Amino acid sequence: MASIKDVASEAGLSVATVSRVLNDHPSVSEDARGRVLAAVQTLGYRPNAVARSLRTDQTRTLGLVISDVMNPYFTELARSVEEEARALGYSVIIGNADERPELQDHHVTTLLDRRIDGLLVSPTDGGSPRMLDAARAGTPMVFVDRWIPGVDVPVVRSDGQTAVRDLVAHLHRLGHRRLAIIAGPAATTTGRERVDAFRAALREHGLELPAAYIGQGDFQADSGRRVTEGFLDLAEPPEVVFAADNLMALGALDAVRARGLRVPDDIALAAFDDIPWFVHTDPPVTAIAQPTGALGRAAVRALVDRIEGRPGESVTLPARLVVRRSCGEPVPPQSPSPVRRSTP
Repeated sequence: MASIKDVASEAGLSVATVSRVLNDHPSVSEDARGRVLAAVQTLGYRPNAVARSLRTDQTRTLGLVISDVMNPYFTELARSVEEEARALGYSVIIGNADERPELQDHHVTTLLDRRIDGLLVSPTDGGSPRMLDAARAGTPMVFVDRWIPGVDVPVVRSDGQTAVRDLVAHLHRLGHRRLAIIAGPAATTTGRERVDAFRAALREHGLELPAAYIGQGDFQADSGRRVTEGFLDLAEPPEVVFAADNLMALGALDAVRARGLRVPDDIALAAFDDIPWFVHTDPPVTAIAQPTGALGRAAVRALVDRIEGRPGESVTLPARLVVRRSCGEPVPPQSPSPVRRSTP
């Protein structure tokens, strides 16, 4: 492997000049810059990123701590974060908190020990001590999807309230009056916000949300299954189950099928966080879609702004309702197949 001394020898320049070129120092002549870059190309030289970080106090690396890597929403979010970071000249190290605060703190500590330049976090369970300490100590940080009230960190998230209102209006038009929700953890902002938005939307139509129709989930499929089983055991089960995330919706679908029931004939199902799988279920699931890719890209740009000394701004993007057929929507008529005439 070529060293910086090899590059200097190939270019016929000093090691100091080569170092200035590689660090983009303005005092280098164009001739020297051209000779160094040509030598780098010829020798296939790659600068030592660790050594460079010690000199510049930057690693060009971002940390991303997500709540659950098994959730397709966060998988898509991580992909968009990595793509945008790469476009801006940064690499990303990802940690999966698995909805556990202690694991979140483990990843935050590990990432900071690796001298990342900034941190993107989707806080689990209202935050964790190490993460909160890092935010308050001024570590460049951006919250994405979820946030912690009272912590002065930019937040990049979607506004689901309008989409939830659209969903409830859609269900009301279909004739549904008994609507239940599988809620996310009350310690998370998204868990609380989606329940509040659902209750407020029901009231707009003169409907209440009884305590029996609020099931406490944890954004995992098993909780969606458990809560739905409880709904089905009620003397008056709900007509619609709204799952506050996609994994809980899949658990709800499993519970309905395990009883020998059908969606939407026996009970309707809707979900927050649309995923590609929902078009392939039987029936396809009506869901609220977040602009996941745009959220990931905006979060990276906000974090890089903070790292590079610019004010990182909070960003809120709208979610939208995607109507399919899991709530008793009419099946769209199919165009008749063209009649093929046989030739004599």
